[in-house]
Amino acid sequence: MGRDKALLPFHGATLGAHVAAVVAAAAGSMTVVGDPEKYASLGYPVLPDRSPGAGPLGGIETALYHTRADWNLVVACDMPKLTAEFLRELLDAGEHRQAGVLLPAGPTGRPEPLVAVYHRCCGPALRRALDAGVRRVTEALASLDVVVWEMHNAACLENLNTPEEWARYAAH
Repeated sequence: MGRDKALLPFHGATLGAHVAAVVAAAAGSMTVVGDPEKYASLGYPVLPDRSPGAGPLGGIETALYHTRADWNLVVACDMPKLTAEFLRELLDAGEHRQAGVLLPAGPTGRPEPLVAVYHRCCGPALRRALDAGVRRVTEALASLDVVVWEMHNAACLENLNTPEEWARYAAH
């Protein structure tokens, strides 16, 4: 994207604040993982990343390290179409599965590990993966009990990774 996606202007606030509010509405609480100085303005508690530079995997591990909840909704900041209703349904589905991770997947079958439900017991395995040099979330999940939750309409999982994608989305 060339700039911090969480701080992109979005409906009079930022994309990060929008996604955080949706998560808070779905889960009842919300914590950001990242630079506390940079993200304090979002209005939610911010945890410094335990593995700076390790990408999303480090952020997920940080969240699971600090959580007191058994089940945790993990959401990237670049998905503006997410709804609280979808996230509540995802969280409920995760809590009722006998797995460590519930990953939604759309019609293509590609699982989305950055809008998923993680049990806190997965934290140590993710830490071991990070310590072994793993940086891809899907690679780290290989040692965990993962259930893929198939969805017929995955439009809410659309993420924005390039300035062109952002411009197309913002134009609508």
